[in-house]
Amino acid sequence: MNLQQLATGIRNGQLRALAKGITLIESRHPEHIQQASTLLETILDATGNSLRIGISGVPGAGKSTFIEAFGLHLTAQGHKVAVLAVDPSSQLSGGSILGDKTRMEDLARDQNAFIRPSPAGDSLGGVARKTRETMLLCEAAGYNVIIVETVGVGQSEITVASMVDFFLLLQLSGAGDELQGIKKGVMEIADAIVINKADGDNVTRANLAKQQYSNALHILRPRSLNWIVPVHTCSALHNEGIDTIWQMLQEYQSTMKEHKEFDEKRRQQAREWMWALLQNDLHDMFVHDKNVQPLLPQIEQAVLDGATTPSAACRRLLDRFRRH
Repeated sequence: MNLQQLATGIRNGQLRALAKGITLIESRHPEHIQQASTLLETILDATGNSLRIGISGVPGAGKSTFIEAFGLHLTAQGHKVAVLAVDPSSQLSGGSILGDKTRMEDLARDQNAFIRPSPAGDSLGGVARKTRETMLLCEAAGYNVIIVETVGVGQSEITVASMVDFFLLLQLSGAGDELQGIKKGVMEIADAIVINKADGDNVTRANLAKQQYSNALHILRPRSLNWIVPVHTCSALHNEGIDTIWQMLQEYQSTMKEHKEFDEKRRQQAREWMWALLQNDLHDMFVHDKNVQPLLPQIEQAVLDGATTPSAACRRLLDRFRRH
């Protein structure tokens, strides 16, 4: 299958073509990298028509159950849903979403849903690059809701927030002091907080947690003057409150578009991504340079031994790089 056929297959929503395209993107072979770049340019005009949602959450918050309930709610309304993962924490398993795929059996079987595990044994930058590009292929294939799940911690949440339109933080009530278990940095990037498992004896605790989070959000500076971060409760297990969350997401999209923030956010994300890619590629080019490579172990050892300063070592390596 040549690139033109591959692009046509993806545009026609063919799963085999989409899988082949993603495999091409995940390859680090120099020839495949160039082909992947050409493929993305070819399908670019068919991208950008989805709502990109990032989802993160504390362990035990029922993320898999929530994503399945949410995804099935959307496919029942005629939407096409793609679920992707960013997981730098799992170097061997390829991400917990491999397990999630077995837990999300109904969604995995849905013909209007597509679940893709993150590549194994990669850096956060590498996983993020592939996730962004996979997202574009999914959009070209007709998926109009893209869910990017982060199963790592810390920096992966920031990375996911930088590639989506809406970042949803899934929380759990009844696990001690609610606010002790949440990081301020993650609170600051959230566009909504959803407290899952609000059912049975847990309803009162969930409502208390909702009030605590609402109070905490008042202290933080809002990311947008046009959007007050809401706190919702739901029970993904019993499919309660899922429709409210989808209504909230639609309200967010229309509000942001009305105030010209939606497209501007994407433009800024594209620019930031360009610089991030440039930094990554320059780093790779630098460390594999034929003049720099032989000198690297010696310079690194000198820094480790305290024989030279990091800044002097950096200048020496850059001087060697500039010589050609």
